[in-house]
Amino acid sequence: MPRATLFYAQSGGVTAVINATASAVITEARARKVRVLAGRNGILGALREELIDTSKEPVAAIRALAHTPGGAFGSCRYKLKSLADDRPKYERLLDVLRAHDVRWFLYNGGNDSADTANKVSQLAAEFDYPLTCIGVPKTVDNDLAVTDCCPGFGSAAKYTAVSVREAALDVAAMADTSTKVFVYEAMGRHAGWLAAAAGLAGDGPDAAPHLILFPERAYDEDDFLARVQKVVDRVGYCVVVASEGIRTADGRFVADAGGGKDSFGHTQLGGVASYLAGRVKDRLDLKVHWTLPDYLQRSARHIASKTDLDQALAVGKAAVRYALEGRNATMPAIIRTSDAPYRWKIEPAPLDRIANREKTMPKGFIRRDGYGITAAARAYLEPLIRGEAYPPYGRDGLPKYVELKNAAVAKKLPAWEG
Repeated sequence: MPRATLFYAQSGGVTAVINATASAVITEARARKVRVLAGRNGILGALREELIDTSKEPVAAIRALAHTPGGAFGSCRYKLKSLADDRPKYERLLDVLRAHDVRWFLYNGGNDSADTANKVSQLAAEFDYPLTCIGVPKTVDNDLAVTDCCPGFGSAAKYTAVSVREAALDVAAMADTSTKVFVYEAMGRHAGWLAAAAGLAGDGPDAAPHLILFPERAYDEDDFLARVQKVVDRVGYCVVVASEGIRTADGRFVADAGGGKDSFGHTQLGGVASYLAGRVKDRLDLKVHWTLPDYLQRSARHIASKTDLDQALAVGKAAVRYALEGRNATMPAIIRTSDAPYRWKIEPAPLDRIANREKTMPKGFIRRDGYGITAAARAYLEPLIRGEAYPPYGRDGLPKYVELKNAAVAKKLPAWEG
């Protein structure tokens, strides 16, 4: 019989390889005869006691998760506040875990998820409940502290670099009689990692992208437009990559969508590319096209990075190992040991060094003029998009992805009133 139970939940925006981590978690747990319950729609599944019995899934389905995008069990944007402010929710969470004999808690997400896992570990200790909590890294924003990079970022970075290179060829072909400026919007609220990845699309002063706008640098419209005009005059066209989170010198988001705040307290962003395109058209009278890839950046499993996939699998396997070793309040972090040749390993990192901290682009990664990446950034980024990890394709020409049964576990507690 399996010994006790492991609980796994996915958090926040999904990635092209988050299910690969889930696959590794379940596979490793099965090898150690540990039952895995998953939260339906992330942490809400635990609070609502909507738990999924992964043992009902065949081996082939769990294996196929590794090449399936999305979040197989559902995810959510739901932030638990401090232990003092949200204590009833934390206690409800502990009650559910106790009712189902959960001794290992794995939360696959970003900064806020690391914070939640850390707080759950503290509450369990307060109630003397034997629970080991592990944060599992995931985010396309690449903004987690301690870890060299985040599973999910490498594939989104590869999609971004490939898309910008291909679009640039299109613009170059039409620039004489048509589009002069193309604006590509990349994800990144406070950290410009994905925008920087676009810089891999070309190398040299005349290679696209010609201008990159980072959230780490204040947006100056006059300077930006003057540079656009200079590039068009010199090259014949200009490809711009803008992070969604760019701000003016007074701290205002250029692309504040006016949609209020999300559940994490973040300003709803959107439309920086369309805004910039409008300013170029109005002030420079140049024909402009723009694109907002949005979810495509994080769901593009068809063009996933092999490095990213390998790391997503590695952190899932290590998370189970750390949990069973009793390494409480820990995250498996990716540690780079060499740039050339690129080498990395997994090591445990304490959650209190990761929770609610944000890793932005180092100053040395942004070109001195503020509109491109440096050689140091290229050396860091390039290995992360290396290698192809294509999913299998069917005769219909489309990838063959898996959809799980997600069989529910019988509830044992009264309904949650939260």
